Amino acid sequence: MKAQGISFAIGLAAGCFGGLIGLGGGIIMVPLLVELLHLDQCRAHGTSLVVLIFTGISGGISYGLHGQVDWKAAVLLAVPAMLLAAAGACLADRLPDWKLKKIFGAFLIFCSALLLLKPVLADWIGVLPDAVSDIALVATGAATGFLSGLMGIGGGTIMIPAMILLGGFTQHIAQGTALLVMVPSGFVGAFTHWKLDNVAVELLFSMVPGIVLGAFAGAGIAQFIPEAPLRWMFVLVAVYMGWRYVKVVSPDTC
Repeated sequence: MKAQGISFAIGLAAGCFGGLIGLGGGIIMVPLLVELLHLDQCRAHGTSLVVLIFTGISGGISYGLHGQVDWKAAVLLAVPAMLLAAAGACLADRLPDWKLKKIFGAFLIFCSALLLLKPVLADWIGVLPDAVSDIALVATGAATGFLSGLMGIGGGTIMIPAMILLGGFTQHIAQGTALLVMVPSGFVGAFTHWKLDNVAVELLFSMVPGIVLGAFAGAGIAQFIPEAPLRWMFVLVAVYMGWRYVKVVSPDTC
């Protein structure tokens, strides 16, 4: 009973945070599942992927009702993401926990750096031709799918910077589109993790309601927050979580 209450709270926090800044909530769920419920890293990744599908549905609907979803970009991102999500999930099943954590942390810091450099990069990149922008989104979708399956996250930390820097999207539209894309790509990765027995099914019954409620609340609150503060919230949380994971030490050095 205690585990169910904790898992509901984890889902609620992850959903609210994810809906607010356009993430699936994996960067919240994965460390909390490991630290509070003592799941191993790979099992936390698989469980997170299942739950974040519902973040994507809830948050995507909420942003969509405000006209903040770009459907063309969603298709360009989702198709390659679905094709590579299973490969990422299979690799996660083979890597030791400490390596997964270091990769996860480095990835979060890298994506945060991209957003911090947005003004400089935007001036340097300029306005890309539509064809080049579309190709960039397809490549981003491929990377998103693989890393989503590998690390148990929705991929918003990749898609949002790419859409803002390469596609010229606003923060709100990038977040709404990213949440929608998480549904099909997350499903493929989650199904692969489930087949590999990397999903704590007993926790889903309490986490899913929590994340649905949280995602609706977070997406609603986001409508009242300007673009710049949203971006800074995204960066600060991602850097903090990334640094914690990068510091993980290999068992061989202990």
